[in-house]
Amino acid sequence: MEHLIIPEEYTAPLTIRETEVAIKEIKDHFERALAKSLHLTRVSAPLFVKPESGLNDNLNGVERPVAFGIKEQNDTPVEIVHSLAKWKRYALKRYGFHSGEGLYTDMNAIRRDEDTDNIHSIYVDQWDWEKVISKEERNMETLQYTVRKVYAALRETEEYISRRYNYIDPILPEEITFITSQELENLYPSSTPKEREYKIVKEKGAVFISQIGKELISGEKHDGRAPDYDDWELNGDIIVYYPVLDIALELSSMGIRVDEEALERQLGLAGCPERAELDFQKALLNHELPYTIGGGLGQSRICMYCLRKAHIGEVQSSTWPEEIVDTAFANGIRLL
Repeated sequence: MEHLIIPEEYTAPLTIRETEVAIKEIKDHFERALAKSLHLTRVSAPLFVKPESGLNDNLNGVERPVAFGIKEQNDTPVEIVHSLAKWKRYALKRYGFHSGEGLYTDMNAIRRDEDTDNIHSIYVDQWDWEKVISKEERNMETLQYTVRKVYAALRETEEYISRRYNYIDPILPEEITFITSQELENLYPSSTPKEREYKIVKEKGAVFISQIGKELISGEKHDGRAPDYDDWELNGDIIVYYPVLDIALELSSMGIRVDEEALERQLGLAGCPERAELDFQKALLNHELPYTIGGGLGQSRICMYCLRKAHIGEVQSSTWPEEIVDTAFANGIRLL
């Protein structure tokens, strides 16, 4: 059962048809802004991959991928992708990208174990992007520079859509605030990670919380991250304050990807050193893949944010429990 937040006196200024037009405007504008800012080329991407390839993102390690057999290939099993974090790095090499160049793509996924609510759906749509960097660029300066580029595209899109629809006022701050997960724990030691996110973003408006996945001084993690794509020392989330729901809203997860040393270390810390035998991981350990930075940006979340919607189902077509659909409709929330 999803947990449904009903904002007081919520009204949706746009009809469903008008919303669909606005979604297209937001996606077209942001996609162009992101590609221009980071020098990215759009490519096609897979919806499913073979399990033994090691290309699927195992997220927090407990989510079950949707799998099926292919009749033509003797029912060879494949998995719907959770994200394209690993595939993109492989593609950069295969397609001949060089340092300073990158790619982006539309990623669609099914996360069957997701706990749904106003901002979570079992259907995931995002822009996945990845860019080649040098080994010397694997540092916090590169990460923060890139975060600012992505954030600038977000602000530009919000400003654009506010000019198109007069009920929307830009609210993103001019600058994004940087803080590590340990600094955030030090600031609010008695709060949970989600409570810390809310407190800092309510104050700052937009933050980038870095170093997610590593163990904090408290012995806990701020959040889980798979050990074989992000370097836990050089990653993070872009989170903004969303006044419609009075929540911290994550719009992007991104980071500098693991090199050989970080991969071995993190596989050991995660208790899954056997993953080093998978095709992708072996290629990385054998120095066959480029060093990269990359991430994902939630398409529906960005549309929801820019249009000031109360539920992600107002900007994407998914499936929800009937009682949620009925309650949402009774409160002016029109799910697609």
